[in-house]
Amino acid sequence: MGYKTIAYETEDRVAIITFNRPERLNAFSLELRDEVAHAVASADRDEEIRVVVITGAGERAFSAGYDIKQSAEAPRKTVAQWRDRLAGDYDFTFSVWNCSKPVIAMINGYCLAGALEFAQMCDIRYCSDDATFGVVETRFSSGVVTMIMPWIVGARARELVYTGDKIDAAEALRLGLVNKVFPKKSLRQETMKIANRMSRVALACLQWNKRSINNTYDAQGFQAAMRYGLEACTILDATETPEYQAFDDLRRKKGLNEAMKWRDDQFRQFE
Repeated sequence: MGYKTIAYETEDRVAIITFNRPERLNAFSLELRDEVAHAVASADRDEEIRVVVITGAGERAFSAGYDIKQSAEAPRKTVAQWRDRLAGDYDFTFSVWNCSKPVIAMINGYCLAGALEFAQMCDIRYCSDDATFGVVETRFSSGVVTMIMPWIVGARARELVYTGDKIDAAEALRLGLVNKVFPKKSLRQETMKIANRMSRVALACLQWNKRSINNTYDAQGFQAAMRYGLEACTILDATETPEYQAFDDLRRKKGLNEAMKWRDDQFRQFE
């Protein structure tokens, strides 16, 4: 399949999937969402591949999350329409969780909102020393479709989700959000060294160990918690809070930059 919004390459036993919309900070369009899921499934089926690495093109971002410019160009949605849209986003993030092989998120620059959800659904996260993370969607009253963060950092997720604050690579490492931090210039080299080491482990061993680890989460109610998060996100996104309405009106009438400026102004005096 020829991809338009991602790049797909293989290096030895490792598949590398790259979000390829650098002009939009690799924001997740509907097309990119579907192409990534297809590429992950292809890598999963490929008997020559043992590890998948996912990253973003350019110097600025892994991804800024779901493309809110694209959503602003669409008509406002009913609850049922929100549920259909968010179910697609939810399945997209689960594409890496459900992949039978280890998936590594190689994070350079911004990793925000839905991109942070996606990265956390990967098995392992390595980042550059200039990486920035944040559940920034809460600042304009948007829901978190894949509420994975409590399973990664525990109760410390509350502050990040409630405030929408951004954190740097050092803080992400301290919280356990990422596994390792590397200098930006050596991120790919160091990540691929680990991926190549991992790919020397027998495929069946990697797959059964991933199944066992995932089942540990499931035994604690992971799937039920994730599905509740999807429903909560649907209800929230269909609820026109004053904050969401102001943000949405601005991005539709004056553009995304004006909406973002308005959002940031609400918090600036408290930063």
